[in-house]
Amino acid sequence: MRLDFIAAGAQKSGTTALHYFLKKHPQIALPDRPIGRVQSWLLPVRLRPIAGEVTPSYLYWKPAMERIRNYNPLIKLIILLRNPIDRAFAHWNMQRFKDREPLDFLDALKEEPRRIAQPLTIESRRFAYVDRGFYSEQLERVFQFFPREQVRIVKFEDFRDRKQETLNGIFEFLGVKPLRGVRDKDRNVVPYERAMTPEERKYLSTIFAVEIAKLEQMLGWNCSDWKASDK
Repeated sequence: MRLDFIAAGAQKSGTTALHYFLKKHPQIALPDRPIGRVQSWLLPVRLRPIAGEVTPSYLYWKPAMERIRNYNPLIKLIILLRNPIDRAFAHWNMQRFKDREPLDFLDALKEEPRRIAQPLTIESRRFAYVDRGFYSEQLERVFQFFPREQVRIVKFEDFRDRKQETLNGIFEFLGVKPLRGVRDKDRNVVPYERAMTPEERKYLSTIFAVEIAKLEQMLGWNCSDWKASDK
């Protein structure tokens, strides 16, 4: 028995909300949390037509895609991508909320290269505010192991602003009927201690300018909203 799909990231890009809607679908079996070992929960619930998992670290974690391919080469992948500038700030804010981050945002960004220098460490996972936002490299890794028709890439801002339409596309990709009438609600909402400053946004805009342009070309997206620096 194998999973039929995985929502693989990116972190802080709406995966918790997506998990909520997938969990509501009567044709989809889904665990309550990321599990790592599939068979421990899959056997009792496999009466539903398809089964999946939502683990937002898979996209960033370099060994993950090859392991997923080896586990099930026919699996479908759902990937949500958020403006990497806003994603970085949301990630930092989450770490502050959990009392894991003593540094202010700009200081943390400048300290990041030293913190994540050793791969596969706690620090490389917790403090990779900028590094997780280089989506094109992560997607190239995905497409190294999976054909594009097995991958559904969703823009977070579309999911946020046009939820029903975006969900319909995801459910069609998974081969299940549309899900209607599900009440939306806030999930996993971490309060922000402050807003991002113009200086911080400008700093990240410079870092991600080439990356965003590359992603537009790779996916055929219009990311002009990601480039706006006057939010």
